[in-house]
Amino acid sequence: MRKSRSAVRLAAVLTAGALALAACGSGGDDKPAASGEPRVLKLWHYESADSAMGKAWAEAIKKFEASHPGVTVKFEEKGFEQIQKTASMVLNSDEAPDIMEYNKGNATAGLLSKQGLLADLTEEATKRGWDKLLPGGLQVTAKYDERGVMGSGAWYGVPNYGEFVMVYYNKDLFDKHGVKVPTTFDELTAALDTFVKAEVTPIASAGAEYPAQQIFYQLALTKAQRPWVNALQSYQGKVDFRGPEFGYAAQTMADWVKKGYIAKDSGGLKAEDMGVAFMKGEYPIMISGSWWYGRLASEIKNFEWGHFLFPGATLSPGSSGNLWVVPEKSRNKDLAHDFIDITMSKDIQNLLGNSGGVPVAADPAAITDAKSKELIESFNKLTSADGLAFYPDWPAPGYYDVLVAGVQNLVNGSKTPDQVLDEIAGPYEDNLADIGG
Repeated sequence: MRKSRSAVRLAAVLTAGALALAACGSGGDDKPAASGEPRVLKLWHYESADSAMGKAWAEAIKKFEASHPGVTVKFEEKGFEQIQKTASMVLNSDEAPDIMEYNKGNATAGLLSKQGLLADLTEEATKRGWDKLLPGGLQVTAKYDERGVMGSGAWYGVPNYGEFVMVYYNKDLFDKHGVKVPTTFDELTAALDTFVKAEVTPIASAGAEYPAQQIFYQLALTKAQRPWVNALQSYQGKVDFRGPEFGYAAQTMADWVKKGYIAKDSGGLKAEDMGVAFMKGEYPIMISGSWWYGRLASEIKNFEWGHFLFPGATLSPGSSGNLWVVPEKSRNKDLAHDFIDITMSKDIQNLLGNSGGVPVAADPAAITDAKSKELIESFNKLTSADGLAFYPDWPAPGYYDVLVAGVQNLVNGSKTPDQVLDEIAGPYEDNLADIGG
């Protein structure tokens, strides 16, 4: 999907990295090699080992250590929720890693950049050609201005894969109940009705974490156009939370629970519960992200499955993937830059693509896995139509928890749609006022 860099350029970069190590790295923020102490690159990420990204980053660690004699990578797997809630505190301490995966958007990477906790990567992005590998919309989540708003300013992160929300479906259950892949929203609801009549809950979901709020956002996107997304995500206009986008999403989400499309007790479930249930063949549909794709390909053995873009919408939740960020307190910034560079190399990007991920710098001819090709084709279809609408929790710090709680209330029926809309509008508007919007 993206233009790949040449082996010659990669070799030059790694050679330069080795020379930099011999010369004590990039300066005062790095541990001096002259001390005689072995250097350690402390790396955190939250990708599971069997995911496409987990496989790619494991190989990148091997390549990094092979090209950096005397340097060891100390990898620690952290949970998404764990990093989400503690990043500001950890990165402001001596426990900060040298490089970590972090979520993109105003509420996360934007907030840390504004707090001065992330290193400016602009010079490295230009020098190493990351800006050429990530043109256009894929740079949006890499850059943040002085307010912490994405899309312009300095580079504070580097995404090296893409992601988007889609509809996964169990082909065997579709065939059993005579359901065809829907191409319109009406066909989708007709399919959901067919499953309910057969006493099958059609959609696997989870309200205690991100999955349910992404369905909520996708429903809003069926009524949205790009200017609305720009207003919500980048404050380029006023967002009416009682308007046709969020208003429709809240009412429809509540209706879907009442109609039996989504189980009421799913409000207490987590993302892992949802994914495992779908992989066991218990649900015909799972509406979630491409980060599940490689795992589904590895673990589903007992039925055929596929995916399609959400019918009736030209926009879908999605963006460039999570970011590699370098904490300002990193003592090995030069090593962190080299590691990022390796994850952008053709070999790692090709592995990512053939493992069920969405690479940004792979050689298209090297992607040989049929399902991976289908995934990348869907992503390309979205990006070519300017269809990536980011994620609903990005606009404001702490907004992830606000949305999870609000949509959870919709699912379990403890609040009305209007009450939930007021609940999610307040923190968004407070943040907008804080940054002078």
